[in-house]
Amino acid sequence: MSRPAHRFRSTFNFLPILFALVASAHAVTGYIRVNQIGYEAGLSMRAYLMTTSAANGVNYIVKNSAGTTVASGAAGAKLGAWGSYSVYPIDFTLSTADTYTISVGGPVTATSPGFRVDTPVNLYTTPLANNLYFYENERDGPNFISTPLRTAAGHLNDASATAYSSPTFNNNDLIIGSLSPTGATINAEGGWWDAGDYLKFVQTHSYVVALMLIGVRDFPNQMGSLSTTSNFSNEAQFGLSWLQRMWNDSTQTLYYQVGIGTDFKSYNYVSDHDIWRLPQADDTYGGSNSQDQYIRHRPVFVAGDAGGAISPNLAGRLAADFAECFQVFDATNPTLANQCILEAEHIFDLANTSPTGNLLTTAPYDFYPENEWRDDLELGATELYFALQRGNLPAGLPHTDPMYYLTAAANWAYAYINGPNDQTDTLNLYDVSGLAHFELYRAITLAGNPSGLVVTQTQLLDDIENQITTSVANADDPFGFGWPWNSYDTISHGAGLSVMAKEVYYLSNNGAYATDSRRWLSNISGANAWGVTFTVGDGETFPDCMQHQVANLVGSLNGQPPVLDGAVVEGPTDASSSGLVSGMLTCPPGGGDEYKKFNGKGAVYKDNVQSYTTDEPAIDLTATSFLMYAWRIAGAPSGTPTVPR
Repeated sequence: MSRPAHRFRSTFNFLPILFALVASAHAVTGYIRVNQIGYEAGLSMRAYLMTTSAANGVNYIVKNSAGTTVASGAAGAKLGAWGSYSVYPIDFTLSTADTYTISVGGPVTATSPGFRVDTPVNLYTTPLANNLYFYENERDGPNFISTPLRTAAGHLNDASATAYSSPTFNNNDLIIGSLSPTGATINAEGGWWDAGDYLKFVQTHSYVVALMLIGVRDFPNQMGSLSTTSNFSNEAQFGLSWLQRMWNDSTQTLYYQVGIGTDFKSYNYVSDHDIWRLPQADDTYGGSNSQDQYIRHRPVFVAGDAGGAISPNLAGRLAADFAECFQVFDATNPTLANQCILEAEHIFDLANTSPTGNLLTTAPYDFYPENEWRDDLELGATELYFALQRGNLPAGLPHTDPMYYLTAAANWAYAYINGPNDQTDTLNLYDVSGLAHFELYRAITLAGNPSGLVVTQTQLLDDIENQITTSVANADDPFGFGWPWNSYDTISHGAGLSVMAKEVYYLSNNGAYATDSRRWLSNISGANAWGVTFTVGDGETFPDCMQHQVANLVGSLNGQPPVLDGAVVEGPTDASSSGLVSGMLTCPPGGGDEYKKFNGKGAVYKDNVQSYTTDEPAIDLTATSFLMYAWRIAGAPSGTPTVPR
């Protein structure tokens, strides 16, 4: 992080000392925030100058790696205030691939971190590969991948896990009574841990698999079999395998969670969040101590009766997962693909389309309080349309006409657009309409724009644009970010907005969205008030002290290898959290809060292992990033559901 240059001093002349004291009294502290991943050559670029008081007439220079000045100019007019800082834009354009720095002088002196200017493939290939590395390190079960952070399998007892009915919770999320076994035992091994803990949820898992398979399908050179650096195909199949264990197609039974993260009101059973350890410790944790039994033998919760209605959020996303499985693997693994498409149709037919009360997400619901579901059914129906129109279908499908699902998708899109949550969110775990609308737009094109659908492509595109516009208006941010920094899932939303803006540019050719897509990527990659890239391993300054057990116990705590590259943390929100768990390594060592001075407009970021609200990574938080990087490298999707330009 840059600091103001030292002022000159003299020990021999009183007058210079007096001038220095006066100058020091009025010195303006400044920081320059840049996209630490880098800028795409030849396109408009923006950095930000932050100053402790107004500093008009500031000039900047840009130097290359040889120290030669290659660009200069004046910082723009003040964009607004952030906390105690004034924020000014520094706009420039560079075309030569190199590493650069920006410096300012005059009323304020500051120098930026170094940053690259290069092609998209050179800028984003490593961050995309880092995202894949994150998921590989989140693997549970026997098929772990050996890395500097992972040396042993964990939770092998999940292979014979006892199923229980969903527990009941009080207002403090404590489990009331004891767990009630159903009599079933299932193989729940594998899958990814949800976050820095070791719980596994269909809620988050199904979202990640949907985005990952779309990436493999649409960006084969970046995320698929043609990539030499970040082929997500095996990882997507690994995620699918766990979802297929959680869905018993023969009995039509869904299991939605492995493990418990809260305590019991009347018992002293230990839960996942009570202890800090490596995953391989759990299978024998506590020996025969009954209080630790749900650590050693993790409960699996059933979603309801066999053949019963399924919460529509889970039904829609699981249908999308399995329909995408058919699209991706029908040529290379037809046995898997045929099983997937059967599962997709069966689950979609069981969706509860008139839900009441809370949707089924996790136990407790407060962990992931999703309240929108029409978008999930839109996505599921659209992916089923894409699957069925490919042909070569297995026998026994409930529906074989692709138009059945295209009509359903349009109906659910209409319901979403005219529903209570339209324009209240953007692409992230809780709202996939920004992706579902784009997929449906392409499906309508592929179908020849048939008549009779209740939504048009124009309405779908307008709704994506309106979501972006509303979000930007609510952000009120001098850095131009499209999501309020004091909200939730900040970084995931930023990457999701970058994806949505790229979608709109692809469909409309409106260049303003191309600029927005780059700038929102930049905002979450260092061009923000804190000067932090919120993806570990990307850029010069990233989280060192994540609330992640493996990263904390095995990784470094100072940004040096090994770190959990590719992990996206929550980022700034409205408050940091605290709470020390026995065994947790204190980080930062002195317990300081170096970013506190940059907090503003109700937004807080704290790089501290205790602050899960700002510093915990998660599989859903990372998912929009890999799509964002793939979009930026490829420029446009490929494969069957393309839109002619």
